[in-house]
Amino acid sequence: MQFTLYDLIGSVGVGVIVVTYLLLQTDRLKSSDATYSILNAVGAALIIFSLINDFNFPAFVIEFFWLLISIYGIGKWVVSRETREKA
Repeated sequence: MQFTLYDLIGSVGVGVIVVTYLLLQTDRLKSSDATYSILNAVGAALIIFSLINDFNFPAFVIEFFWLLISIYGIGKWVVSRETREKA
């Protein structure tokens, strides 16, 4: 197996998600923080990008939903921030 640029990008995405989860579990990051959702979205997007080279449908589906849920989390954070600023 040859390690391509796509593999490197996908591996970075996996690393981002794993480190994000580690930070969550060690209480260095809160799931309600925008950073948590942003890092998850970046990781999922990098993995999805890596699938361009060697498509895998189940991997694509899980990462697609991981990305959508992360975008929802970012939106939820934005709305709650705007609500706090108005109060």
